[in-house]
Amino acid sequence: MVANVFGYHAVQIGLPEWDLLQSNRVPYKAYTHVLQDAALAARPMALLADPENLPFESQSLDLLVLPHVLECSSNPHQILREAERVLMPEGRVVISGFNPWSLWGARERVPGLEPLMPVATHLQVSLPRLKDWFKLLAFEVDRGRFGCYAPPCQTDKWLKRWSFMEAAGDRWWPVCGAVYVVSAVKRVAAMRLVGPAWKRKKKRVRREAVVTSRHSDC
Repeated sequence: MVANVFGYHAVQIGLPEWDLLQSNRVPYKAYTHVLQDAALAARPMALLADPENLPFESQSLDLLVLPHVLECSSNPHQILREAERVLMPEGRVVISGFNPWSLWGARERVPGLEPLMPVATHLQVSLPRLKDWFKLLAFEVDRGRFGCYAPPCQTDKWLKRWSFMEAAGDRWWPVCGAVYVVSAVKRVAAMRLVGPAWKRKKKRVRREAVVTSRHSDC
């Protein structure tokens, strides 16, 4: 999703230990640490930033990647507003998140079971909800994909036993993957220049004068 995005500036918010911009060819790339994860700094040159108040100028970025950032915030809609602010017109945002309507999410809702996911189900942002937010902020969904259809397992043995569900789930129940990645483009309505109203009035006056003179000649 990021390989063919062109421009000058690309930024990844959170999880800097994973280089999600590796396949992109933008000349300037930056990686940020979320404030609460500052102790997990893996890249010494990464910037410490608050996703709800990004330290970038308005309309200065061409690509913004948000890996599991919305569900780790108490105000995910504010993060999207910041993304809309810092992105250039036709800029792209790529977001990954956990799907609450999946086998992983269903397990988290079973009382008495120890939670396995790093984010509680009630904090996860479903894809339909995210699409509604995109519409409010003039983002157009470009592409997306689900993954991780197998039940949550803690051992390689059981993961291999359920591996057949990856291909089956992608074909038969694609919207039930535990993880989604979606890409959206910032759209800006084009301006239409309209001439001053007084010019139109002058033309109308001239036409009326011509018609009046013709009638008087007759």
